[in-house]
Amino acid sequence: MIPVTKQEEPRELDEAFEALDGDRDAPVFLTCEHASERLPDGYAWPPGDERLVGTHWAYDLGAADLVRELAEALRAPAVLSRFSRLLVDPNRPDGAATLFRAEAEGQPVGLNRQLTDAERTRRLERFHRPYHEAIHQRLAGYEAQVLFSVHTFTPVYEGQVRQVEVGVLFDTQEELAAHAARAIHAAGFVTRLNEPYSGREGLIYAAERHAAAHGKMALELEVRQDLAVRPEVRARLVDALAGFFRGRAR
Repeated sequence: MIPVTKQEEPRELDEAFEALDGDRDAPVFLTCEHASERLPDGYAWPPGDERLVGTHWAYDLGAADLVRELAEALRAPAVLSRFSRLLVDPNRPDGAATLFRAEAEGQPVGLNRQLTDAERTRRLERFHRPYHEAIHQRLAGYEAQVLFSVHTFTPVYEGQVRQVEVGVLFDTQEELAAHAARAIHAAGFVTRLNEPYSGREGLIYAAERHAAAHGKMALELEVRQDLAVRPEVRARLVDALAGFFRGRAR
């Protein structure tokens, strides 16, 4: 197993993002759009939304830990969000129906009730756009040919039990995705392409947006959350991914 050392990495903190430095020649650039359920200054959870705190509706459980551990193993740069996806979703484009989610599990999201145009603009300018600008500015400074976005998904969604453990999402990079999926499968994970969501349906917006702008390849990883929160499972996945990306760089 490739060792993952715990050390303080150079980083930059902003209210919208956290950026981790890496080696210029690292084989991959990492992003994590749903890293945090944090509400920045000026916002608080309405009483009716307390049911969503600590759940997949507010953020991707285990995703930030996985990004940090993979960044350590590969000495790779990373950008992670520092605001809840319920405030504004950085993995959605402007104008998307779920950019400001109105409902969760059939009930209204109080944080987003009766949003004014001014408040929508405020959230975009304070969180969504700075997060993406952080990726755009840093990506040009690294040689990595792959932008790898890390997400996690709930084991049960709207009553449906999901058997897949890890999904590799892609739009145009089918061959790269297939190679990555084989490496993950070889580590003992039930792995599928474009499950439980499809990158060909616009659901890897952040990765595709920045990869296209910088002439790089985009993939998104989806890990089932009951696995992503377990350190020993993440270590096995990090080992498989680090080996895969290092092999590509040779």
